[in-house]
Amino acid sequence: MCYDHELMAGASKRKLKSALSANSYYFSGDEAIAEGAIAAGCRYYAGYPITPATEIFETITSRFREIGAVSMQMEDEIASICSCIGASWAGAKAMIATSGPGFSLMQEAIGYAVITETPIVLVDVQRTGPSTGQSTRVGSGDIMQARWGTHGAMPIIALSASSVQELYDQTIDAFNFAEKYRVPVFLMAEEATAHLRERVDIPEEIKLFDRKKKAGAAPFGTEESDGVPPMPTFGEGEKLLVTGSTHDAYGIRKTVDSLAQEKLVTRLHSKIMNNREKIIEYEEHYLEDADIAVICYGFTARSSLFAIERLRKEGKKVGMLRLKTLWPFADRAISNVGSRVKKMLVPEMNMGQVVGEIVKYASCEVVPYNQVNGEIIHPHTIIEQLRALL
Repeated sequence: MCYDHELMAGASKRKLKSALSANSYYFSGDEAIAEGAIAAGCRYYAGYPITPATEIFETITSRFREIGAVSMQMEDEIASICSCIGASWAGAKAMIATSGPGFSLMQEAIGYAVITETPIVLVDVQRTGPSTGQSTRVGSGDIMQARWGTHGAMPIIALSASSVQELYDQTIDAFNFAEKYRVPVFLMAEEATAHLRERVDIPEEIKLFDRKKKAGAAPFGTEESDGVPPMPTFGEGEKLLVTGSTHDAYGIRKTVDSLAQEKLVTRLHSKIMNNREKIIEYEEHYLEDADIAVICYGFTARSSLFAIERLRKEGKKVGMLRLKTLWPFADRAISNVGSRVKKMLVPEMNMGQVVGEIVKYASCEVVPYNQVNGEIIHPHTIIEQLRALL
């Protein structure tokens, strides 16, 4: 199933023309991520094979041959992400995909991407852990690693999909966020969704954001309200210093300057948190009269919606809030729902990660349900948990 992408360089919109009569395809989640990356303009991929993300690597490598893009198998995950950072500064939209163990190895380089404001997309197809765990089984144990894994405690953007279609769409969103805010963006996929096969509708046209450029401008400082400086490319004639040390607006190292440190860190923090309402996405289902709300994300949202709809048919007042953006956290949405319902159920394929954030902002009782056996949380399990709370 091959289709050609017609790309208009520098344009804000890209037209996608299919070689088939219809614009629908039957993809696995991993294949959809690869195709979404290509549609978003990704032209460099570096990685290391790891279950259950390897099919992304295989698909994108095959497709890159058709469009003249570059993929590289590196010696490990550390080299892979560093290679993507270099490719981004060379002007390419770059992506890497991995799973939990590889994600852990990348954390220092993620911090480097944050402080150098390098746009890259990182897909984490989560599996059970810790360590090697069960490499072919599903889990959602990397949510807090995404937020706090790299030192320095800077806010990041992390998305969570619940369908193959959404893996395609959110891959494009991830590239747009990365380019717009000059940050590494995480797509927190899960084995169950990555290996699921579903219909994916390819739009005729998509909107893409390409990084801002301004000749002679400071590459690491701006007075613009969004806090995002323009990003030059190596080879364009700009004087560039790219360092992981504290630096001023022109990249000059300021390793003992307290004012430079405060100014840099404050701006890196603010450019995400001041724009969080433009970044955060969530879905509400049946919350108008709900007494109990399920707060969910990822594959578990599929089971949750099935359970909610089954109980609604029985006249039970239950609803659901699905987090499509994990970070920045949807604190205001949680607070709003938590002030309207009596209880919240939070099902997670980990020992409780998002539930801790929900407790911070909800004014109602919050009940966790944790499952770590490498299986998806079945709809009937959520039905049972909700019945116990009704």
